Amino acid sequence: MKKHYSVRQLSRLAGVSVRTLHLYDEIGLLTPAVRTDAGYRQYEEKELLRLQQILFYKELDFSLKDIGGILDDPGFDLVKALESHRTSLQARKERIHSLLTTIDKTIFHLKKQTMLSHEELYKGLPKEQAADWRKEATEKWGKDAVERSEMRLLTLTPQDLATLRTAFAENCKKLATLIHSDPASPEVQASVRTHYHQIRQFWGTADEPDPQLKAYQCLGEMYTQDERYTTVDGQPNPVFAQFLYKAITHFVQIHH
Repeated sequence: MKKHYSVRQLSRLAGVSVRTLHLYDEIGLLTPAVRTDAGYRQYEEKELLRLQQILFYKELDFSLKDIGGILDDPGFDLVKALESHRTSLQARKERIHSLLTTIDKTIFHLKKQTMLSHEELYKGLPKEQAADWRKEATEKWGKDAVERSEMRLLTLTPQDLATLRTAFAENCKKLATLIHSDPASPEVQASVRTHYHQIRQFWGTADEPDPQLKAYQCLGEMYTQDERYTTVDGQPNPVFAQFLYKAITHFVQIHH
């Protein structure tokens, strides 16, 4: 026997108002399975699933008219729709997590008045060079990625940023000493793991659930194409670039 839900029961179950359910009925978006002789609306599982879809699409900022068109399309696939919703909501979750982390750090450092300025962020670089590097990064990685990275770094103290930069330089020097080792060896991979986590700190994504392995792989490829990022003792070193690329590739493969 099919279970029926009244308007009030469905309202409590789905967290929407009775008035909203009445509206959805009036515009043909969610029609009850049964109308009793007394005029009461009754809903079944099919309507519950449809309401779930309506609420998902509303969460993604679709209009009621567009939602109706999507759900009434003969080619609509509920399973594919749920998979799509999950992907969209996961991306939104990661974005919100990132924003909350940034806000928390910003509040903490503003209260202590230790937040970095943009000038300190690019300290040591001529203004023109800093502007060129920022423009180049925007073209390669996108404006959002650059601004997110800057915002995260700006929440560091000058001492924390200096510590990160020093640790990164020291680890790169260590990797350079391993240039003739097997890129897949435990010693090399230990340093690559450190490099990966440091890079994510520079990207401002260290606290995000997405491991960004594909982006890290792309960075490894970039090392073989731009000699500025793999210099040894101030000189371009293509051998080191290839070594680092292979080591990063192996790291990504075993952690994928």
